[in-house]
Amino acid sequence: GADAAGRRSGPAALGDMGGIYQRMGLIAPGGDLPFVGSVAHFGTRSSDSTLVLVTLSLANRALNFVREGDRYRATYQVRLDVRREGGGSVRQLASDEVVRVGSFRETARIDESVLFTQYVTLPPGRYTMALAVRDAEAGRSSALDVPLAVPRLGAGALSTPVLAYEVLPRQRLDTLPRLVASPRASVVFGQDSLVPVYVETYRAVPPGTAPVDVPVRVQVLASIRSDAGGLPVWRDSAALERRGAVTPAPAAPASATTGTAAPGTATTTGTPAPGTAALALYSGVVRVPVARAGIGVVTLEVVAPPASGAGAPTPGTADSTRAALFVSLGDDLPVASFDEMLTYLRYFAVPERLRALRDTTPEARASAWAAFLRETDPVSATSQHEGLRDYFVRLRTANARFREEAAMGWLTDRGMAYMALGEPDQIFDPNGPEQNVRGRTQVWEYREPRVQLVFVDQSGFGRWRLQPAGMNEVQAALRRRMVR
Repeated sequence: GADAAGRRSGPAALGDMGGIYQRMGLIAPGGDLPFVGSVAHFGTRSSDSTLVLVTLSLANRALNFVREGDRYRATYQVRLDVRREGGGSVRQLASDEVVRVGSFRETARIDESVLFTQYVTLPPGRYTMALAVRDAEAGRSSALDVPLAVPRLGAGALSTPVLAYEVLPRQRLDTLPRLVASPRASVVFGQDSLVPVYVETYRAVPPGTAPVDVPVRVQVLASIRSDAGGLPVWRDSAALERRGAVTPAPAAPASATTGTAAPGTATTTGTPAPGTAALALYSGVVRVPVARAGIGVVTLEVVAPPASGAGAPTPGTADSTRAALFVSLGDDLPVASFDEMLTYLRYFAVPERLRALRDTTPEARASAWAAFLRETDPVSATSQHEGLRDYFVRLRTANARFREEAAMGWLTDRGMAYMALGEPDQIFDPNGPEQNVRGRTQVWEYREPRVQLVFVDQSGFGRWRLQPAGMNEVQAALRRRMVR
């Protein structure tokens, strides 16, 4: 089914973000209708079948909305065809979806606002998934053939870690996980604090073993590594709890498996073979602190102990699974690397501090960034970095309000003044709403400190320049704000 959370009519391009998503291993085709997709794998009652979750993300702005009474409606179509590698089609799905929002403003949202979810049960193996999405109103579409490697998830295996908006751990292996996944696997630094990531593992239960003899929990280790590699910037343990009753493993061949779309269930025919071990489901949520992950694309790794026990994972003997996460500065600030991130901190920390971070070797960047966060956090007792959170709120506001033809809003003279001094107490514009007037002036007044800034648009094209007398005040205010 599809779900519109009411979050951005007309074409929209992923731009630089498309490259970031592809680098993360996500589905991000070109074409006239941009979308982002992800694939996750979960266990079933038999290791001969795997539950595959396909999730797509569209922005409201990518769809063409039409008026429907006092609301707005968009319609899109999803076509999915799974083919064996070198063989024929094994699963075809078609879905027509409707999105309704309550205001025109919602039609222009650019965030992850429309989510499409499809579950399919497949035998382990290699496939090609032909995926196509079409805007029914405008006729725009995008399509892509995606290589699909479906793993065998037996005893001791881990599912794909899935970043989720909402999650209710499933209780049985013959039901579907109830989660609202984020196909973009993205969070916003300074806005999100703890990110829930859903993960499962599966344990064999020997014949004749009562469910009460099965350990109640399996402890897993989770860690975050920066895109540059090196030591983990964060590491913690989490407990996955055994859910519901132990489900016997069926003896049916893989060809007997079938799958249905949510909210149905994946079913398998057959009866357990004598002496066959049953599988127990363990599931839970790993909560990742965003402030510790840094900025850009990072890797989350989850490691489980050997299938023979439920103790701590032992290096070299544990099963592991990985997923890419993207920690951004917001939808309008696509930062994918350590160096790009540092350019956005030019008004936060003194140049010497940033230069030291930039000159750090790739192997030491993780620890250097962690030390920078620790030393500049004004309230160390919380998981948030309040200083950077407030800084990026100002930066995004400046970007939205003061953008000029050739510059992002925070890099213009007015944006720089806003970053340094905040919202002025009064703004005087002698020309009022009249536009394209050469020599137009705008005066910002601050009561504390007592500062008056004069901006002039000499060309009449919205290129505001701060007068020299005010530049000294702004530079001094910036130096006072910067951390050292």
